[in-house]
Amino acid sequence: MGTPMPSPDKIDFSTLPIYKPDVECTSRERIRAIQLAKLIDQVNYTYDRVSWYRDRMDELHVRPSDIKTLDDVRKLPFTDKSALRETFPFGLFATSLDEIVEMHASSGTTGKPIVVGYTKEDMDVWSECIARLAQMAGVTAGDRVQMAFGYGMFTGGFGLHYGILRIGGMMIPAGAGNTERHIQMINDYGTTVLIATPSYAMHICEVGEKLGFDWAASSLQIGLFGGEPCPPGLKAEIEARMHITCTDNYGLTEVMGPGVSGECLAHRDQQHIAEDHFLWEVVDPDTGEPVPEGEMGELVLTPLDKRGIPVLRYRTHDLTRVTTEPCECGRTLARMDKVRSRSDDMLIIRGTNVFPSQVEDVIASIPRLAPQYRMIIDNESGLDRLTIEVEIHPDAFSDSFEDMNQFTQEVTAKLQSVLLLRPVVRLLEPNSLERTLGKAKHVDDRRRG
Repeated sequence: MGTPMPSPDKIDFSTLPIYKPDVECTSRERIRAIQLAKLIDQVNYTYDRVSWYRDRMDELHVRPSDIKTLDDVRKLPFTDKSALRETFPFGLFATSLDEIVEMHASSGTTGKPIVVGYTKEDMDVWSECIARLAQMAGVTAGDRVQMAFGYGMFTGGFGLHYGILRIGGMMIPAGAGNTERHIQMINDYGTTVLIATPSYAMHICEVGEKLGFDWAASSLQIGLFGGEPCPPGLKAEIEARMHITCTDNYGLTEVMGPGVSGECLAHRDQQHIAEDHFLWEVVDPDTGEPVPEGEMGELVLTPLDKRGIPVLRYRTHDLTRVTTEPCECGRTLARMDKVRSRSDDMLIIRGTNVFPSQVEDVIASIPRLAPQYRMIIDNESGLDRLTIEVEIHPDAFSDSFEDMNQFTQEVTAKLQSVLLLRPVVRLLEPNSLERTLGKAKHVDDRRRG
């Protein structure tokens, strides 16, 4: 029967498995020593094998021998998506294609796709990182894990598949789509773990409720979510209605895929970084200079073992803060706040900076609202206009015009107090907004010019 994990103060963390305790629970000094040795090796490897990086380092008058401390990473050039697109498809590869055992790519909907290749060694690191985050969430060898990600060029499906196999879990490779079939498989096979985007997990929940499926009595216990941010309100909604514990993981195609960090059960708003495989920095998005530990900034990642396509100082554009304080779960690996916004997803509306995460937080604070929403920005009248469509929670829906009119005014006032501009608010009936199999699209910018 699906049972959410108890609150952290009631969990005996000493009984929960840790995949690699000699690394995940080691001292900060040892972690930094591991990182430095790997960083020196990785810079030498990249300089020798990838002409794009060799040219950039030569322009900066930097040689691999200049990297003697972890702080010296700041001497190296930044990398972003443009570098991978400029060198499409194989310009950043450090090995021959004969050594590449698997290839993945982004969708390329806004230009050339991001292509990444993995050697056998890369695949070993990837599956280990996934195994770690799965065990952080409480997944064990006895679990039956149902995959609701696609198995195409997207990194999520295969990455999580390999990691679950590594800890001995049973994989049920259902793939994306056919929601009713997913529900039937959960019932038939006794699925205990669901891998999905949070948006699609919510859709599975809603379809199940319409079919009369009793989530409280189901075998499902854990949701392993990724592919998009999971706002706290949506997470709480899924946990309450599906009677499971939901955890997030973080990653991106350019540095590996999922597995860069994962959520433990002690700090549900943070994720442990696999520091022995990734050197992290948090920098000011505008200047690129480091910010003090614990302050918000842009996450920059350098994979420390990547052989197929090494990447130095990749600018993720994801905004977070990182702490190195030990965690109650026993792990000493640094924790990053879950990414709620990006430096490049800020909307400027009538001169005001607006982030979708601000809208999510307001919606989550109003019990009568469901977590499904859409922001529409247009300038048909000559001035920017923000319209926010949000569904009413099924338990709170009313067809009374007076009640809905007053509630709309209350929601508008609360949004205005946070956003510092007055949006047009449309309250929608439950299940009005389109559901997706993958990432939910919350922003529709229709402005011209």
